[in-house]
Amino acid sequence: MAIPPGRRAGQPLRSDTLSALVHALGVPATAGRAAAIRQHVLDLPAPIVATALGYHQVTTARLATEAGTTWPDYAPGDRSK
Repeated sequence: MAIPPGRRAGQPLRSDTLSALVHALGVPATAGRAAAIRQHVLDLPAPIVATALGYHQVTTARLATEAGTTWPDYAPGDRSK
């Protein structure tokens, strides 16, 4: 699949255009996105992932539990004092 003609230099691809290109390559974008966020909640506390990626904290907490995270006792806050 070729990039549609007429794009202006320096302009990003639209999300639907990029999605079509990725799909044409045979990459399962939905499964990849789900796997990526599950890996993030294994590496970082769920509240941090939620804030960084714009997910709701309840969603990332659920995904963390499903992924078997080791962060369930994480309590955010300043520990420098």
